[in-house]
Amino acid sequence: MDFGKFQYDKQRKERKARKQQKTIDIKEIQLRPKTDDHHLGFKIKAARSWIEDGMKVRVRIRFRGREITYPDIGRQRLDRIAEELKDIAIVEQRPNMEGNTMLMVLAPNSTKKK
Repeated sequence: MDFGKFQYDKQRKERKARKQQKTIDIKEIQLRPKTDDHHLGFKIKAARSWIEDGMKVRVRIRFRGREITYPDIGRQRLDRIAEELKDIAIVEQRPNMEGNTMLMVLAPNSTKKK
């Protein structure tokens, strides 16, 4: 057996496998607890288009100063976003606090794929 031919075939198989693998992009939306409803609507519309394209969306609410004492406001915002996108997305990671930010990850619903 020719070792050079074996290496060549192995490299071609690896290259073909790399081309066919699906990469999952994660887009991020950053908000504040005081974000206006109109602005929130634009962010939800952007998230909807990304989820329809098959991307995951990370929603981050950043608390500054004394806002950190009211994490329930941020949780209400995240719940509202999840509620509005529940027809095309599932909540992959529930809202949780990490330092001064609250995160939630939304993934495309597997039944609604294009």
